[in-house]
Amino acid sequence: SNTSALPIHQIAQASKRPEKVVGMHYFSPVDKMPLLEIITTDKTSDDTAAAAVSVGLKQGKTVIVVKDGPGFYTTRILAPTLAEAVALLQEGLSPKDLDKLTKQFGFPVGSATLADEVGIDVASHVAEDLGKAFGERFGGGNPELLKAMVAGGHLGRKSGKGFFVYSGKGGKREVNGEAEKILKEFATPKKGSHDAEEIQMRLAARFVNESVLCLQEGILRNPVDGDIGAVFGLGFPPFHGGPFRYLDAYGADKFVARMERLHETIGGERFVPCQMMLDYAKDPTKKFHKR
Repeated sequence: SNTSALPIHQIAQASKRPEKVVGMHYFSPVDKMPLLEIITTDKTSDDTAAAAVSVGLKQGKTVIVVKDGPGFYTTRILAPTLAEAVALLQEGLSPKDLDKLTKQFGFPVGSATLADEVGIDVASHVAEDLGKAFGERFGGGNPELLKAMVAGGHLGRKSGKGFFVYSGKGGKREVNGEAEKILKEFATPKKGSHDAEEIQMRLAARFVNESVLCLQEGILRNPVDGDIGAVFGLGFPPFHGGPFRYLDAYGADKFVARMERLHETIGGERFVPCQMMLDYAKDPTKKFHKR
């Protein structure tokens, strides 16, 4: 299966040989994206997982193996980050400014462009699915905004218009005026200062906290897989080394303090640090990477 919206264990339940069922999640465009995320259930045999890894390596992919769960690993950490991006757009940040700030942080593609690339319809479907699975922690932007864009035919790059208009020619893309009208309909009061550092930290906090939670819950086997998945699958800034290496460098104690300030100014469950993050913050000798 190649979609993060179909639980692999449910597919396995329908099989007479559940030990042979495995997920292989490729990233589009498949010829350019180096990551392959292999998803195992409690029933998947070691032989099956090893065979899937072998296929991926023969294809020249960088491979990580994760446990099955809603959104696997990569979609699960991307979803709250995009939810935060939508919240910022609703608060009046323009798609161009959002892109500029995410790129300044080191992402190769800005968040508004990324939503267009993923597909607004796909983003909407994932937001709804994972919102049901994880509740308020995955809150932020209003999922109805994405539905309204889909209803208006604004599916992103594939339909020629999402947050931006795609003319097929290179050069500067303009913001989609109709999408701006929809954003105005769903406008919410600005929260916090909207200075560059705060906006970047709102996005980074959602991404990094969810990554650590995936390690805490055993979706990830180790921090290395988490860093590889984030850098090669989602373009997390390579010079930060991935969410776990970034957290080691930033300091878990400082990161927790920053999240707590965001929790005070922005509110909601989405900026509550997970237990593993709090454990690392309490003990400065604890690092995700030994060196």
